[in-house]
Amino acid sequence: MIRHDTNRIDTKRRATIDHKKKQFASAQYTHQEYPHRLNIYQVPPTAEIGLEEFERWAIDRLRVLAELEACTFRNRTPAETLDHIKPLLDKWLRLDSNSSSAQGCTDPRLHDQRRKDHYSHFILRLAFSSTEDLRRRFARVEELLFRLRFQAENAQERQDFVASLSFGWETVEEHEKRAFAQEFLNATPNLKKSDLEDGSWVKVDFHTVPELIEGRRVFVKAGKAYVPSKEQKSIVLAGFHDRLEQGLELTARALPRLDEDERLSPILDHLSKNFGTPDSSLADSDTTLPGAPITASSVDHISQHFPLCMRNLHINLRKNKHLKHFGRLQYTLFLKGLGLTMEDCLIFWRQSFKLITDDTFNKEYRYNIRHAYGDVGGDAIRRGRGYSPFSCQKILTEHPPGSGESHGCPYRHFSVDNLFSLLQNIGVSDWEVLRGVKDDVEKKRYHIACNRVFEWAHTSELQQAKADNSWKATGLDTIVHPNTYFKRSYLLKSGLNCETGPMQGDHMEM
Repeated sequence: MIRHDTNRIDTKRRATIDHKKKQFASAQYTHQEYPHRLNIYQVPPTAEIGLEEFERWAIDRLRVLAELEACTFRNRTPAETLDHIKPLLDKWLRLDSNSSSAQGCTDPRLHDQRRKDHYSHFILRLAFSSTEDLRRRFARVEELLFRLRFQAENAQERQDFVASLSFGWETVEEHEKRAFAQEFLNATPNLKKSDLEDGSWVKVDFHTVPELIEGRRVFVKAGKAYVPSKEQKSIVLAGFHDRLEQGLELTARALPRLDEDERLSPILDHLSKNFGTPDSSLADSDTTLPGAPITASSVDHISQHFPLCMRNLHINLRKNKHLKHFGRLQYTLFLKGLGLTMEDCLIFWRQSFKLITDDTFNKEYRYNIRHAYGDVGGDAIRRGRGYSPFSCQKILTEHPPGSGESHGCPYRHFSVDNLFSLLQNIGVSDWEVLRGVKDDVEKKRYHIACNRVFEWAHTSELQQAKADNSWKATGLDTIVHPNTYFKRSYLLKSGLNCETGPMQGDHMEM
């Protein structure tokens, strides 16, 4: 006789879902209030936003996170990182304090800033939850951003924010502080009597603050650690870390449901690919440089300012009198981004291809150059004035070079020996720099290797620019576009500041 399983769902009846399992229920809209500038991102946003805002807010936050990660790769101190990142935060992800407005947290301006910060975090959480590596990298830079903001917050607003957190802390009463006052002083050598008078002491489970116990900065009794206000940063950061990791795990489980929305998947996929080197495009004004316009005859002279990818193409073009298709396309669009006109570009390529006749050039190459400039082709091509110059991200991820091809990124597509040979050929002789480049390449930090070479080649100019404050911090952020590399090099070597010639465009392409 077969025993009936009471837990088994009867196939003839409609299965009833446990009302407690609401993780896949439809989101209900709730109005979000932001009483504090800081946010631990526990509650996801539920209001609707447009796709344009969805994309733009995510890109703005990605700019900041990518720059923070670059600072860690360069081993910058916390003070140097804060000095470098503050102008970028003010530009892309500004958050003003309550005291900056007479209306306090009810000011619509502050609400809009905090709403963008809130939504952009969760958008990128969706983009970077797909793999363990992306989750780890995202959590690391988000924790660094939160740490910088927490430290920069004024004392009163930081205390109000900490008091609003539901971390399961117990407040230490005054009578308890008086009873253990001497033990507090004995257990923590750096504690002052004035710290005892601070009324914001808390006690937590001792295993949550191992670094404070190791540094003898707290008093432990009966399994509880007594934490003064000046040391509460550690437990706030630990709480932020734990909740962020849990949130990323839950997001990863829910990701399959996003495949149902064909609008979001391409955007999120593009964002995740651009974590290391955000995809950037140049604004129209960025094709102008002070001085005489660039012509076909001046390309050889200005090639000293080219990034390694374009320098390699130029060297091979001069050596072989020819480049294959993707090499020509990559180099043509780069020259177009420098301001070289289509007529001069045609002259440049015709003079470079010395082994072919005019008839062959006109039949096989002329049309492609005109097409890149938008002079011929479909209506969409002509209206868009051709193609945009390739960014570092596009060069790194699309059309890897094959045999006999010269395009791509040398830091990614060359062997270490060939890369060193090329770098030494263009004058990079410092073995400390070469070792740093090798380390970056092995860790797949290709854009950091390129920036390392740039900083070495412009050491004195960068020091002078920082000394006389002629360059803003936003003009010296991490280079993620070959044309930005050229223009920054050209302006620095010419003794010009970033206001004379615009550097990097404010728009990122998706």
